[in-house]
Amino acid sequence: MVEDNVIDVDTMLWHVGDFGKYQCILMVLFSVINILSAFHYFGQTFIGVVPDYKCKLLLDEDPRYLEAGTCSYKIYQNESVQEIPCSNGWNYRNSYGYVSIVEELNWVCDDDWKPALGQSVFFIGSVIGTLVFGILADNIGRLHVLVAANMFAFVGNIATYFATNVEVFAVCRFVAGCATDANFVMMYIIVMEYIRPSMRTFGLNLCIGVFYCLACMVVPWVAVLLQNWKFLLIVISVPHLLVLFFYLLVPESAQWLISKGRTKDAIHHFQWIARVNGKNVSSKHFEALERYYFQHVSPTTTNESFLGLLRTPKLRRKTLILIFKSMVLTLCYDAISRNVNGAGYSPFLVFTITSATILPACLFILLVQDRVGRKALASGALFLSGIFTASSAIVQVFLPTPSATLIVVLAIIARLGINVAYNSGHQYAVELIPTVVRGQGVAVIHVLGYAASFFSPQILYLANIWKPAPEVILGVLLVLGAVACLFLPETLNRTLPVTLQDGEDFGEDEKIFEFACCRAPTESTTELTTGNMRTYM
Repeated sequence: MVEDNVIDVDTMLWHVGDFGKYQCILMVLFSVINILSAFHYFGQTFIGVVPDYKCKLLLDEDPRYLEAGTCSYKIYQNESVQEIPCSNGWNYRNSYGYVSIVEELNWVCDDDWKPALGQSVFFIGSVIGTLVFGILADNIGRLHVLVAANMFAFVGNIATYFATNVEVFAVCRFVAGCATDANFVMMYIIVMEYIRPSMRTFGLNLCIGVFYCLACMVVPWVAVLLQNWKFLLIVISVPHLLVLFFYLLVPESAQWLISKGRTKDAIHHFQWIARVNGKNVSSKHFEALERYYFQHVSPTTTNESFLGLLRTPKLRRKTLILIFKSMVLTLCYDAISRNVNGAGYSPFLVFTITSATILPACLFILLVQDRVGRKALASGALFLSGIFTASSAIVQVFLPTPSATLIVVLAIIARLGINVAYNSGHQYAVELIPTVVRGQGVAVIHVLGYAASFFSPQILYLANIWKPAPEVILGVLLVLGAVACLFLPETLNRTLPVTLQDGEDFGEDEKIFEFACCRAPTESTTELTTGNMRTYM
């Protein structure tokens, strides 16, 4: 047992309750964030959905001599054909009667680039917002950034309601995009730090698997119910105001507070958690926490930046692997998602079916990750996804007439695999980045992942040159990502690194093919704390 004068954050959390009533409250609030994030992110898809359309013909024109196309119509006269650009507008055939901004503002034909521009600017905003909010998170705290990001989502979406031209639309989508990722990840970090390490996978993936998946499946039908993109924006925007009340219920990250020398504030949060969980904690435990971090947290750690992750060789290696893994995950996730779209079907129905794969992926993580460990799951999921993706290419190359059903089945299995890798990858990265730069580190890793996703359309376009090319490239990248994960340390049931030196030393005694599931039951788990090693039997 750890002596009272040597108490770190995880030990303190055990004293005040690491999976009690308060953690249940945090999980409920994290579920709310999952719903808000899904509606915000995928609402972008449905405000600009493109319906089927054709040129509108005048009533006094004889339809027997006319043929309407999408951007022009043909006139047949005296055995000659004349093609004339649409001048009377368009007739739209929208799914379930839903009117998007494309139909309302006639952003088709010569203006069909406008909704695409809005979506591109949205993702540019997400890259910049993730980076800026990540830096702010390590300076002003996770909770302030969580609230600020959700307010950006509210303002950006509400402002889009009033957009009547592409310039205003683009600016509004940029503001809304700035919220993306930070509006979710900051709550993820806070909840993860206040839950028992052995229950993190259960708590986090239960919320994501159920509520994020449910929100993704529901958002297209909310659009259908409301029938108009403006009403959809209001419905997905106003609930973000609820996050303002999180100041009353959600604590700031204790690890962050301590890394900034604000140990008394961290103790205040622990006392609050103890009261909610019905725990009577002796004041000597809080004094021991304050003494311990006064001795072990160096003042120089309070002003670290992301560059600190690249300063020392071992931590630099881990950081570069995490960056490469993030780029592979984001790029392949986006490309595989696009590659199994259901052309010819309603986009609302296709989106719902595709989103349904999130739940089984999260359930699989929930059942497996705390048994096999982070490294084995990350590497295994990437490898299997890569094999099934590459198998689709092999089928297309060696079978003269490949079965469409077989290709779809392979693609769906690959999608499930990448879902598992993608959803578990967030937790793995958060656990490996030291607390003092966790906000910046996670932000930069995510930003570089988003940047890599810009190549997704180009990879898919290669199918026009050689049909199996996308599957070959994606399969190779996924397998390389799986191999890279083998060089990362396991984090299962380990105290997370706080300082950069902790991150440098973390897991350096592990072998490449050493997995948590292969450890002997009697093997001790070494936990790294700030400047101190201890062993639990």
